[in-house]
Formats: sequence, C-alpha cells, structure tokens
Amino acid sequence: MIASYGLKFILIAAVITILASLWAASKDSMTMYIISLITAFITLSLMFFYRNPIRNIPDNNLAVLSIADGKVISVEDIENEYIGGKGKKIAIFLSVLDAHINRIPINGRVDYYKYNPGRFFAAFNDKASSDNENTEIGLEFSGGKMIFKQIAGIMARRIECTVKESQQVKAGEIYGMIHFGSRAEYFLPDNIEVTVKPGDKVKAGETIIGEIVR
Repeated sequence: MIASYGLKFILIAAVITILASLWAASKDSMTMYIISLITAFITLSLMFFYRNPIRNIPDNNLAVLSIADGKVISVEDIENEYIGGKGKKIAIFLSVLDAHINRIPINGRVDYYKYNPGRFFAAFNDKASSDNENTEIGLEFSGGKMIFKQIAGIMARRIECTVKESQQVKAGEIYGMIHFGSRAEYFLPDNIEVTVKPGDKVKAGETIIGEIVR
C-alpha cells in the first residue's frame, strides 16, 4: 500500500516521467531518454519511501507500541512534570530506508497537541530533540500520561499529524508521518517497563517497546 501523504509527489513524478518518455520517443532524443530514466527512478524511490506496510497490531492492552519504524538510539532516565515525575525517554532514528508512517502507541485520549517550528539538525543528533521542528502529543491512557513526538530531520521539512485534542485513539492507528529522515521520541512514566535497548530495530504498530507494570 502507498500512504496517501505521498500520492501527490508520486503522481507528479510519474506524469513527468510519462511526458519525458513520450517526448524522447517522438524526437528520438537521448537527453530526454536519460531524463525519463532519472524521473522513473525518482518515481520508484518515492513509491518505496511512501509505502504503508500492513502491520499485525498486538492484542495487549498493557503494551506500548512503537510509533515508528527505525532503530532505538537511546533509552535514558528523565524527570518530566507532565508524566508525573520520573520516567524514561526513548529515541528512535528513522533512516530514509525505513517506512515513515507513525502509529498510536496505546489506547487513550489525546490531552494536548503542540506543533513546534524549529531548525533541522540531523535526526540522530541529540539537539534535534529540542531544537528541530516537531510535534508533541500528550496522551492520557490507562497507566497514566505519556508524551510522544515526531521530530523532523536534516532532510525533512514537513510533518503530517492528524490527531486533535480530546480525540480518542487506538493502539496501532495511523496518525501521521514525517517526510524523509527523522526521529521519534517517547517520554514514559516509571510504571512502564521498557523492553527495548539501544540498537534494537522496531516497527510502528507492531513492536512492543514497553508494558504497564502497575
């Protein structure tokens, strides 16, 4: 499946490819043949990037699911007033080869949504967490409150997010995506037992990154 967020980019590239191919055929132009090959490659690359893979959502009301595909780059202790004090921060890096669809981590209600314009450091840089363009979502769930974030990377210039304040959401639902390389983060309360470590590969809506323990 192709994510709706990327359809217009794919269609534009496909139309350019078709027009370049027709021009190349009618004029027998080597330059236009080369251009059509380049735009065809771009079209296929966009289709790959904007793929929306089917995921098997775990049937576990205590599980916190990954919000993104990628690699866990850090798990660290934090304190955060919103989540109720001590907890864990988890950061996930998404390369351009990862699917970039974002999914809800657990059943709950969106308490707040905040968009923060910012800069575009490389997504694996810790500065990206606070300084880059990002969206921040506060979620009330059965185990308390958590925060999860979409963070733009050095190539990304647009974040898609469809949730609204007071919206009821379900684990595994698609709620947006980040265009091209990016980062995702959680701020989890201390009653979540984190089950991933740096270096682990995760899949949005499928990998369990933690569970409610009390």
